[in-house]
Amino acid sequence: MDLFFLALAFGIGWVAWLGAPRRDLGAIYLFVVLPVVSYFLLGGLPLVGLVSVPTTQWGGILVTIVVATVGIAASLPLGILLALGRRSAMPAVKFFSVIFIEFVRGVPLITVLFMASVMLPLFVPDRFAPDKLVRALIGVALFASAYMAEVARGGLVSIPRGQYEAAQALGLPYWRMMGLVILPQALQVTLPNIVNTFIGLFKDTTLVFIVGIFDFLRTIEAARGDPHWITPVTSVTGYAFAALFYFVCCCGMSRYTRNVEARLARAHRR
Repeated sequence: MDLFFLALAFGIGWVAWLGAPRRDLGAIYLFVVLPVVSYFLLGGLPLVGLVSVPTTQWGGILVTIVVATVGIAASLPLGILLALGRRSAMPAVKFFSVIFIEFVRGVPLITVLFMASVMLPLFVPDRFAPDKLVRALIGVALFASAYMAEVARGGLVSIPRGQYEAAQALGLPYWRMMGLVILPQALQVTLPNIVNTFIGLFKDTTLVFIVGIFDFLRTIEAARGDPHWITPVTSVTGYAFAALFYFVCCCGMSRYTRNVEARLARAHRR
């Protein structure tokens, strides 16, 4: 677990540090290499001496970080695709995107978690039923992607029509036009809203305890009733540390985003 936290901190630091060398390799490490390595670090690999640990024994900050990281990493690309689908000229793609976005945004996260945890196994054989934590990750990612889709759509709407026409005049196909011209501008405009969604998702990870997963706050609750941990100040110190943990993480994301906005604004003025 310690190696996982070190690897995650190294990857985030590599990508977030603007002066770091080869940040493109850092992005590959963070989004491709690290998930594979983390799977074996956390799940175990007996061939190399790593004991297999079922997710039912995971808990605390580890679960909070895993749920938040997977939700954030998956919601942005899925949200962008849903936003593009909602503005698509193909009726079937637009219909599916609208139905998905409006349905998911119309129900609370607790409902999505219950559906993923209780209803999903009913549609697949028992041997193919995903792990409880995996179900929660899927539910959180889909829920966050629906909100992210509306954030991305707001950015796409704000781009002047002339930008689309200029890209088409250059002969760019649809996906290159979106990837090179439209989406960079749209994401820059909606950057505060994107990070605000990330912060909300990070705090909403506490809801996974509803489906029996021991996140950070649930672990503190369990410690209050454990005779090996309970003291007159267990609740106070536990919740105070939790508040400090969430404040540092959320404030860090907010401050980093403000620095990125300032840097982009200076580049735009030039």
